[in-house]
Amino acid sequence: MSPTQYNYICSKSANYMASFDPQDLTTSILHGFLLSAVAPRPIAFASTVDAEGNPNLSPFSFFNVFSANPPILVFSPARRVRDNTTKHTLHNVEATKEVVINVVNYDMVHQASLASTEYPEGTNEFEKAGLSMLPSDIVKPFRVAESPIQLECKVNDIISLGSEGGAGNLVICEVVKLHIAEEVLNADQTINQEALDLVARAGGSYYSRAKKGFFEIPKPLASIGIGVDNMPNNVKNSMILTGNNIGMLANVDALPNTEDVNKFIDDISERYPDIKTASHREKHKLAQNYLSYGDVESAWKLLLS
Repeated sequence: MSPTQYNYICSKSANYMASFDPQDLTTSILHGFLLSAVAPRPIAFASTVDAEGNPNLSPFSFFNVFSANPPILVFSPARRVRDNTTKHTLHNVEATKEVVINVVNYDMVHQASLASTEYPEGTNEFEKAGLSMLPSDIVKPFRVAESPIQLECKVNDIISLGSEGGAGNLVICEVVKLHIAEEVLNADQTINQEALDLVARAGGSYYSRAKKGFFEIPKPLASIGIGVDNMPNNVKNSMILTGNNIGMLANVDALPNTEDVNKFIDDISERYPDIKTASHREKHKLAQNYLSYGDVESAWKLLLS
């Protein structure tokens, strides 16, 4: 390569690259760059208990496997960029030295996202997200029954990476028992990745479905949604709505009032003439259709009619 060619390539590269010194960026901007650049990332749906045995459940995408012998997983509940506070999960693993890492597949991803809401200490995220607590065999934290793979772990070490907002805390876990749903196992006892249907996190509101690519989930409300536990029984126990549907419905800060519900039903009566006499099952199917387009408000108005 001639000097002229070399200089031309360097010039073109410089013209098309924006370069940054991390020290010149705010933590929130740097955080966004890193999460978008290092993606997609697997999700550790971490179940813990506090010193009194109260359950906690939260997803973390700073997560991976680092060793098979011994079997070691590492995840990081980082200090919040916004106010430098630490998460209940970190407090719990410091107190009990135990955690269950549950994997997140597409069927439960909205519920996992809902569990990331910053609920007050002592709140049971299993109930808020509409997930089932399954007793573990060795450790005290519960498993997520809906997760197709659950890994009971002892915490070997916790390494603090800093004291400012955005600093990670490496939780080094040793797997002491694995639980794998039979429906994701092949005949030769290997895991069928297609059946497992894992999802991963990327930057902003983006997720990636391992076998289909990117999709978006709105972040949980800053004002804290109603949660599955506060939903009407006929909705949260629906035989039609999926876990993802329930997770979307629970991420609202208030339900529509009666006046708004009645107006909505009147408005759609021309398109759906039998809507006022429709069964719960029929309304749930139609609500599910609204949810497929992300229209949570209309789905709720249908479900409350």
